[in-house]
Amino acid sequence: MPLTEHRPITKRAGAFAVFVSALWSGNSIAIKAGLEYAPPLRLGWYRFVTGALVILVWAIYTRADLRVRRSELPVLIILGVLFSIQLVFMNLGLKYTSAGHGAVLSVTYPIWMALLAHFFIPGDRLAPSRMIGIFVAYTGVVVISLDGLGGDASGEVLLGDILSIIGGFLLGARLIFNARQAGRINPNKLLLAQAAFGTLVFIPAGLIFEGEPWIMNKELAISIFYQGAIIAGFGFMANLWLIQRYLPSQVGVLNLSQPIFGIILAWLILDEPLTEMLWIGAVFVALGAGLAQRRKRTAPAPVAESSESSKSSGAPTGD
Repeated sequence: MPLTEHRPITKRAGAFAVFVSALWSGNSIAIKAGLEYAPPLRLGWYRFVTGALVILVWAIYTRADLRVRRSELPVLIILGVLFSIQLVFMNLGLKYTSAGHGAVLSVTYPIWMALLAHFFIPGDRLAPSRMIGIFVAYTGVVVISLDGLGGDASGEVLLGDILSIIGGFLLGARLIFNARQAGRINPNKLLLAQAAFGTLVFIPAGLIFEGEPWIMNKELAISIFYQGAIIAGFGFMANLWLIQRYLPSQVGVLNLSQPIFGIILAWLILDEPLTEMLWIGAVFVALGAGLAQRRKRTAPAPVAESSESSKSSGAPTGD
């Protein structure tokens, strides 16, 4: 797939990016609601199957080449493993913590991306401002974890927070892995590989480890539709469209509105309390994640290196 030149985001595209960010913030709420009727692994493959159908329809409509070449298999398998493990931690985390906590802690992935990029992405070094951002965001994580202490369920909430943070780290690792594959494999193929691998792993694992009764009602169907069609389908493709055309750093900054939307939606839909510490932690996480993704402006690269630079800038398009 040819890479396009990234340009500054327009007002209309920025408004669309904020809309997509608001949709993504509802993912934690949908998972939390769905866990009332289905265990984590079963809910995961419900999402995989639904999302895969949406992506497959889009891939057929756009006539994407979905043939898997032998050289691509190792990459697709590693990506599928990372994605599956990440979703396990995310769903298990939300089983124990609140949707508001999960919505904020899932946005810690830019912190881990900044750390991992220092070691795995050539030229993407940790500047002092990015180190400060990591410290600020980590302070927000501590504040949110302290918000869950106290009360009979404090131990479960803290466990859920830790699992959610691990899920955020794995998401950052997956995005860095995608960055190293930028422009080599069609994004639709990457997304379908994740869904296919997750389904093959989650269905037998759920049958072995989860003995809860099978239930299907309106609430669970809405949760599955939101996670699968809206997020795993439309949400992924919308992010791809934005990051392929506009500067990823600007799109990423707008995505930092997710914690605020997530807290408000958790309050409106799930009646979760709006605590001062949760708000303070969310602001610290968003501010710190923004600083962690900030890059120093450099002089234009020589012509001989411009193609490699453009490949690096399109890194997140594999997600």
